[in-house]
Amino acid sequence: MATDTLKSKNTGAGGVSGVRRLLLDNGALTALIVLVIAMSALSGDFLTTDNLLNVGVQAAVTAVLAFGATFVIVAAGIDLSVGSVAALSATVLAWSATSHGVPVFLAVVLAVATGIAAGLVNGFLIAYGKLPPFIATLAMLSVARGLALVISAGSPIAFPGSVSHLGDTLGGWLPVPVLVMVLMGLVAAFVLGRTYIGRSMYAIGGNEEAARLSGLRVNKQKLAIYALSGLFAAVAGIVLAARLSSAQPQAANGYELDAIAAVVIGGASLAGGTGKASGTLIGALILAVLRNGLNLLNVSAFWQQVVIGVVIALAVLLDTVRRKAGATPVAAGTGGNKGKQAGTYALAAVVTVALVAATSLLHTGSSSGSTRVGLSLSTLNNPFFVQIRAGAQAEAKKQGVDLTVTDAQNDASQQANQLQNFTSSGLGAIIVNPVDSDAASNSVKSADKAGIPVIAVDRGVNNAQTATLVASDNVTGGELAAKTIAEKLGGQGKIVILQGQAGTSAARERAQGFANGLKAYPGIQVVAQQPADFDRTKGLDVMSNLLQAHPDVQGVIAANDEMALGAIKALGSKAGSSVSVIGFDGTPDGLAAVKNGTLYASVAQQPSQLGKIAVDNALKAVKDQKIPSAIKVPVKVVTKDNVAGFTG
Repeated sequence: MATDTLKSKNTGAGGVSGVRRLLLDNGALTALIVLVIAMSALSGDFLTTDNLLNVGVQAAVTAVLAFGATFVIVAAGIDLSVGSVAALSATVLAWSATSHGVPVFLAVVLAVATGIAAGLVNGFLIAYGKLPPFIATLAMLSVARGLALVISAGSPIAFPGSVSHLGDTLGGWLPVPVLVMVLMGLVAAFVLGRTYIGRSMYAIGGNEEAARLSGLRVNKQKLAIYALSGLFAAVAGIVLAARLSSAQPQAANGYELDAIAAVVIGGASLAGGTGKASGTLIGALILAVLRNGLNLLNVSAFWQQVVIGVVIALAVLLDTVRRKAGATPVAAGTGGNKGKQAGTYALAAVVTVALVAATSLLHTGSSSGSTRVGLSLSTLNNPFFVQIRAGAQAEAKKQGVDLTVTDAQNDASQQANQLQNFTSSGLGAIIVNPVDSDAASNSVKSADKAGIPVIAVDRGVNNAQTATLVASDNVTGGELAAKTIAEKLGGQGKIVILQGQAGTSAARERAQGFANGLKAYPGIQVVAQQPADFDRTKGLDVMSNLLQAHPDVQGVIAANDEMALGAIKALGSKAGSSVSVIGFDGTPDGLAAVKNGTLYASVAQQPSQLGKIAVDNALKAVKDQKIPSAIKVPVKVVTKDNVAGFTG
């Protein structure tokens, strides 16, 4: 691939052609060039300075994680814990600096030490405990994520302002995350190519037993290798939290797969013995270009996952083809013509610039006359937000608006990337339904600085100025839910509350409403309150667990219908008979449950109206028309008595 220095077994006239050899030996670099050219041809928004810098920022966290993973993979190991270790390190930094007054410098040291400690535990379990790397790091994945949740109590923690500058820009244009990525890449390249530990990685990955027989202290080297992986994970976590202005205990969830994918796409073999930092960087850039370009082309996030999976499979297939063609990889620093490789990179840069310049002519004068608006939803794996999208799309079609919809899949960092893409595309307005109210603030500030009005829908954005917030009155809705369950139980009884996703304004406001409403009913005892993150499966699991401790519960209030439906599944025949369940949102599934009697009531919002009103006000903001700072959409308690007449 792009990063392996290769020697052909056939150097004579009978060997493969020079062009074919060049492509085989530089597969990932070739793929990156093709992707850049293709995205430039397909989207006029791709080839702008702001957007290319966005690609660098969006690649930064994955690249830093992947540099650490490169050490492990070169040594024929695997580290599944890097995403969780990144989240834990950032949480330790924010928790120690903000909650316990530790000086920021010491908090940073403590965060880095946390990453190294996690890596050392992995290394010890693998080297001395003889656990398979997959099992040891899978256990650490769970432990680190759990500790991050314990330390933070499941809620985001504000990041120290001095460290948050890592998410800013230098000179108003050069992103600090890109500089960190380059710096960590140089460190990784130096370690792999110029140090004893780097040579040890290749030796262990090539043949561990031979390395041991040659006098290499393999176990100690493994400790160092996994410690390095933990260190890089800690740096990645700090950079990610700085971008989001908060340490998210659920941050970097699944990033270990992206890190491994970047290493493999960049030319490393999972069998060990090969891989370079430059290849890993190219792999991370390929993933970032893919996601960025597909966002700009309005491709569904679900299809993006399919595309990335295909790219990984093709990368491994290319590696197989290359090896069958007679190429044998040479470890970094052990040989190969570095001058020739540098020439290859220079030639690639020249060809790319020439072809991209040619494709850019395709978009000259091709701008559309319609207003362009971006809508970033926290998730489309929830009927409520699907209805918001439907309402927004219907209104956009009616008004002649070019609406681009993205799905953040409940990942705050992915939503930050999407909002950055919208900003660099120069849209007329942006509508955001935040995954996390704090994490969206930096991206909204960037849009505001670019003169793009931002409309928040369903959930507000903290510490940033939005043109308006279009939302249901969650506090009033919570009070209505509390009143409904209390009256159903006759003012006496035990209930549990399933809370929404920590950090979101909707969860916070509904919880406040529940508390306010229950004050009037002292006979109602709340025996447990647990978050289930607005998710049906988590609602099922949490309710199943709570029933073990509180089998005599008589009522359930859930902060949305999805969690309520999960609770109904856990309650079984008790739902609607001995236990009354109240939901929130009035989704189609929730209303169906109200009709059949398993869900006593739902505090119904009008999600399609939220989407419609958000688009309408986005147009007004584009035209500089005055709009209110908040628009509240009424809520209504829907029971079996009035569900037939409720239209939503």
